[in-house]
Amino acid sequence: MNKASPRCGFVAIVGAPNAGKSTLVNALVGQKVAITSPKAQTTRSRLMGIAMEGETQIILIDTPGIFAPRRRLDRAMVAAAWSGAAEADTIALIVDAKAGLKADIEPMVEQLRARSEPKILILNKVDVAKKDELLQLAAGLDALLAPTDIFMISATTGDGVDDLKSALAARMPEGPWHFPEDQVSDASQRLLAAEVTREQLYLQLREELPYASAVATEKYDERKDGSVAIHQQIYVARPTQKAIILGKGGSRVKSIGEAARRELGEMLGRKVHLFLHVKVKQKWDEDRGLFEEIGLDWVE
Repeated sequence: MNKASPRCGFVAIVGAPNAGKSTLVNALVGQKVAITSPKAQTTRSRLMGIAMEGETQIILIDTPGIFAPRRRLDRAMVAAAWSGAAEADTIALIVDAKAGLKADIEPMVEQLRARSEPKILILNKVDVAKKDELLQLAAGLDALLAPTDIFMISATTGDGVDDLKSALAARMPEGPWHFPEDQVSDASQRLLAAEVTREQLYLQLREELPYASAVATEKYDERKDGSVAIHQQIYVARPTQKAIILGKGGSRVKSIGEAARRELGEMLGRKVHLFLHVKVKQKWDEDRGLFEEIGLDWVE
């Protein structure tokens, strides 16, 4: 019996903020490659997760949520999302089934309709959506987008994810893999480390520090004993924000660092020494060099 020919292709996961894009990418890959949090717009840069299904490699482009941008950072995030869609063999629009057909979805659907790439619709969070509203939402989006397929899943519970993964694999063109079989992301270890710390900022600070911070890995040193020393700068715009991150007697930043260090140690499979520094930098979101550090293109 002949072995199946290898397949490899790109799937862009696009949608509104907090639709569950990163959670779905992690579920399809089978391990965590993208940070998640209950806050919208957690994903900033365009990251690739690499999923394997038999002899097929599915390269998942996890894009920032598409929304109406107001500042340069917003514009760069939206540009990264549409850029990811342009490279894809298939575009997967993921919609929060519980939230329904909100106003921010229709302009996105209009832009997607004009694109030539094959499109599928993924209704996520079906485990917490009402069935009658779910069917109504599916019918409405089917009429607006005219996707080739509609999938109903829960990225959190895994319901429907295996069927979706098989369907995506079947869509990939024949060709050699772009990455080694055991690689799960294209993110550099420097960027991955910064993302893990940024996730802890979101998880531990919640509404106290909404989108007002950035994390850059300044040093990533391999030590002779096999461990790694990571020095990171957390940028905020105002002294009051710095005080929030530090916490009383430095307790908050210590908690953030401990959680990030544990996760990085598990992900990298080695001991991690993590050093966090908090710096006030007015208009950090207008710094071209910092944009490059966090994986975004500069947008005029």
